[in-house]
Amino acid sequence: MFGIYLKRELSRRKKAALVIAMGLALGIALVITVNSVSAGMNQAQDKVLKSLYGLGTDMTVTKAQSAPKAGSTQGPSFKFGATSSTSSSQSSDRVNTQGGQVLASSLVTKVGSQKGVSSAVGALTLNVTKVDGSFTQGKAKSSTTSGSSSGSQQGGPGGGTGSSSTGQPQVQGGGANFNVNSYSVAGIDVTNQTLGPLSTSKITTGKTFTTAQTNAKVAVVSKSYSKTKKYKVGSTFSISGTKFTVIGIATPNSSESTIDVYLPLKQAQTLGDSKNEVTTIYVKATDSKQISAVKTTIQKNISGTTVTTSADLASTVSGSLSTASNLATSVGKWLSVAVLIAAFLVAALLTSSAVSRRVREFGTLKALGWPSRKVTRQVVGESMVNGLIGGALGIGLGLLAAYTVTAISPKLTAQLGSTGGGAQGGPGGGQGGPGRQATSSTLEIALNAPVSLTTIALAVGLAVTGGLIAGAMGGWRASRMRPADALRSVS
Repeated sequence: MFGIYLKRELSRRKKAALVIAMGLALGIALVITVNSVSAGMNQAQDKVLKSLYGLGTDMTVTKAQSAPKAGSTQGPSFKFGATSSTSSSQSSDRVNTQGGQVLASSLVTKVGSQKGVSSAVGALTLNVTKVDGSFTQGKAKSSTTSGSSSGSQQGGPGGGTGSSSTGQPQVQGGGANFNVNSYSVAGIDVTNQTLGPLSTSKITTGKTFTTAQTNAKVAVVSKSYSKTKKYKVGSTFSISGTKFTVIGIATPNSSESTIDVYLPLKQAQTLGDSKNEVTTIYVKATDSKQISAVKTTIQKNISGTTVTTSADLASTVSGSLSTASNLATSVGKWLSVAVLIAAFLVAALLTSSAVSRRVREFGTLKALGWPSRKVTRQVVGESMVNGLIGGALGIGLGLLAAYTVTAISPKLTAQLGSTGGGAQGGPGGGQGGPGRQATSSTLEIALNAPVSLTTIALAVGLAVTGGLIAGAMGGWRASRMRPADALRSVS
């Protein structure tokens, strides 16, 4: 009879322990999954922000945006040389600093000397609009047809058939056929390439600039632009009559590069008629935890500038990446907390219920002289074992979930707003027209779910906490039992 009772009691204990362990395991697995996915979201956002403004760059300094003066906004204009031939090829480049907002190069040194700044470099970003094509001059022939005394010419610009007063020439057959090509150029400090636009890319073909090429007519082009223009190392191209030789092809570390051509800073300043000027100063802080303080210092000591950090740029990222990140941060974490609280409560209630069914055992132990603290220690010890088993199962399930997410690598899109250092609209702050730069772009990021040692330590801590909570409630219940309760249970 006692043997049957013992088997039943052991079976009930195993079931209760299994339920407690599984409840804790599910809660801990969810916490690991949410934390790993959130870490993956942060890594994805870091990749997006790096593609915006530089690997290892903590902040950028640009000229404070000012409202354009009335009548200052003009569309692009191009000048072509006159020719007497009936058909000719013409080409013209229009070079503008991005946004039309520039800073003096001397500010780079001033920013670099601010408290908390490790290093600072300047860069000049240009928008180049190239127009080339052929123009056909119309033929003039005299007309003796009498007409109105006030001369008039009909037809659109560039030609068409017209009529005029007696003795005036008549133009026929004129026209033009030309192409517009826009691309971005960044002038970089070749003596410090660890910061700035080129730092987000790796030279995969050819070589990068040397410190001696501060004013050399050489260029590095992005991989995507080299494919479009069929450039390779040794190819040449011209900007405003200056010929450059391609010495390297740069592949971005993540996503697509927003810059097509990289030149030495002095060459870019000459092209953009921006001697001793830069559009952006890239800043590296001595301590990543003091970025906010460094930003405040720069804004206080250098007036007329705008300081942008990664936290500021994060607000410009939208799309499914931003939506998923918000869900993981808000809904996911609150759901994890709710599940954990439920798991702890279930573990505590089941432990307390199990203690109630062990009245005979604990009452007898007290009758034999066991103090309450020893009985409590017995219950807490058993609960701790259940908690650690649940923690081990939870860590296993969480790692499996994180591995599954990484293996699937779901694609998320990130839509980027306009970056710091450039004004919205066309080159020079204009609205529209040839050469207008897009103010946003869409990137596709593969989501990973890395699990850090900190997350594992958190899981172990939660398992121990769950065991302690359940053991504390069960131990309190057991400590209140009296030997008489055991005798009453036997009767």
